[in-house]
Amino acid sequence: MLNVSGLQVYYGNIHAIKDVSFYVEEGEIVTLIGANGAGKSTILNTVSGLIRPTAGTIEFLGHSILNLTPHKIVRKRLAHCPEGRRLFLQMSVEENLEMGAYSREDVDIDEEMTDVFNRFPILEERRNQLAGSLSGGEQQMLAMGRAMMSKPLLLMLDEPSMGLAPILVDQIFDLIVELNEAGTTILLVEQNAQMALSIADRGYVMETGSIVTMGDCIDLLNDERVKKAYLGG
Repeated sequence: MLNVSGLQVYYGNIHAIKDVSFYVEEGEIVTLIGANGAGKSTILNTVSGLIRPTAGTIEFLGHSILNLTPHKIVRKRLAHCPEGRRLFLQMSVEENLEMGAYSREDVDIDEEMTDVFNRFPILEERRNQLAGSLSGGEQQMLAMGRAMMSKPLLLMLDEPSMGLAPILVDQIFDLIVELNEAGTTILLVEQNAQMALSIADRGYVMETGSIVTMGDCIDLLNDERVKKAYLGG
């Protein structure tokens, strides 16, 4: 579904992403793990068109999306739920969800709105409340719901557990699994390596802009280097 090859990204003189290649198959949950600053978020921002790479290819459903603008990439049904949620804080929950469907050519969004409210009942209760007044967990649910409004085939999630209490982290990861089981392919960036590897099919371990280890998540969970560096083993 997604194929990234030979990706190179610079921030000025800083070589942020160094010849990164990875793929995501339809129906998978694939995770990128690594320390803060390893380049995980930069990769998602590059795939979604927010950053232009210096070299490399990015193909989605067999077609290059390298030179497409972000809104055209969303129209291809590849959605990005960014780090920090980036909600419209002075707009209501319902208005934020409607903004998630802005790129769709069909105007009937009732089915997707109902689906979001079924998955996140608290959002229906808060539908007329300003997004800025929600708790951190509710804001994360809204950010995920907003991304789902574009009917993505592939959903990229950037640090969905950041700043959340442990009980909410469990809830968010359960929802990620539910979305995947309902047919959405997931590319997950997450500092909570233990949780990410426990729900994903495959993983890539990043260090300073490069992929240093990859494999099935069950193997990565048992890899001594990964355990020592990321799992507290």
